[in-house]
Amino acid sequence: MSSFGLLALGGNLPSQFGSPIQTLQESLIHLNRNSLHIRAVSRFFQTPCFPAGAGPDYVNAAIAVETEHSAPALLTELHKIESTFGRERLTRWGTRPLDIDLIGFESQVLPNASVWARWRGLSPEQQAQEAPDELILPHPRLQDRGFVLAPLMDIAPDWKHPVLGRTVAQMFADLPEFAQKEPRPL
Repeated sequence: MSSFGLLALGGNLPSQFGSPIQTLQESLIHLNRNSLHIRAVSRFFQTPCFPAGAGPDYVNAAIAVETEHSAPALLTELHKIESTFGRERLTRWGTRPLDIDLIGFESQVLPNASVWARWRGLSPEQQAQEAPDELILPHPRLQDRGFVLAPLMDIAPDWKHPVLGRTVAQMFADLPEFAQKEPRPL
């Protein structure tokens, strides 16, 4: 049985495949293999590096996929693809040629609602220092990030966050105006 997942893609360094735009384009080819089937692709957006001043602007996109994988198995596949593109996990929120985040998977909350709430409640300082050692779904900060929500608006505006009960469109509308305007379509 197939499952539905939402992925956020980004990169701000060149890879062996070229510029960040070329890297994201090539990553779509790699993602559409091995029991992953892309069902929708957003426009590409240019967004300021996060955290501010940490590197060149990012190119971001989102895709909807169908897969036979479980969410943890899908994450393992995504990490393999990132590695193929030269991603090294040396520093949290560091610059990178390719980042693929599993944003949502069906309406699953993993590993459970209380662990999700703990990660959602971390201060920005704690977020910069701590990284989970297990898959947290939905992504605990997706509702705060215009660079994730703007691309998701293209492909899944009606997807409902299983904890917050808000659609992508509602979460995007909840962002401050500057955060809505930061992602610029390419």
